[in-house]
Amino acid sequence: MLPNPNDLLPAMASALTQHLNQRQISEPRFIGIRTGGVWVAQALLQVLGREDALGILDVSFYRDDFTQNGLHPQVQPSELPFEIEGQHLVLIDDVLMSGRTIRAALNELFDYGRPASVTLVSLLDLNARELPIRPDVVGATLSLAANERVKLSGPTPLTLELQTLAN
Repeated sequence: MLPNPNDLLPAMASALTQHLNQRQISEPRFIGIRTGGVWVAQALLQVLGREDALGILDVSFYRDDFTQNGLHPQVQPSELPFEIEGQHLVLIDDVLMSGRTIRAALNELFDYGRPASVTLVSLLDLNARELPIRPDVVGATLSLAANERVKLSGPTPLTLELQTLAN
C-alpha cells in the first residue's frame, strides 16, 4: 500500500528545516520540477508556512532520453523568478527513480549559474537509481517490482497510484 503524501509532508518539512539549519542556510530558494515536483513543493511550502517565490523547472530538453522519446507535447519553459548564481537551492521532485530527471535538472540549473548548494527533496525514493543521486530529504523509500511505477496526481489532493507496466 502506498503512503498518503499529505501524511509524509510534516516529517519532510521538519527534516528539511533541520537540514537547512545544520548548514546555516537562512534564505533558500525553492524550485519544483514540473509537474509533480511543483505540486510537492507547493504543499511543502504550505506546511512550512512559507510564501517564498517558487521556481519551476521543466527539464524536458535536458533529459538524456530526449532524442529517443522526442518532445512531450506539454513542454513549457522553466520559470525561475530569482538568481541561481550563489544561491542555496532546494530542488523538489515527486518520485526519484533512476536519477536521470535530477541529473537533467542540475544540468539546466548550472546553465543559469553556479548555485552555492543544492538540497534535493523527494516525496518518494523508489530505490532504483542508475546514477549516484540520493535525496537529502525524502518522504518514504519504497522498493517496487521491475514492472511497477508510481504516479503522483494532484495538486489537491496529492495522491499516489501504483501502476503496472505491460510486459
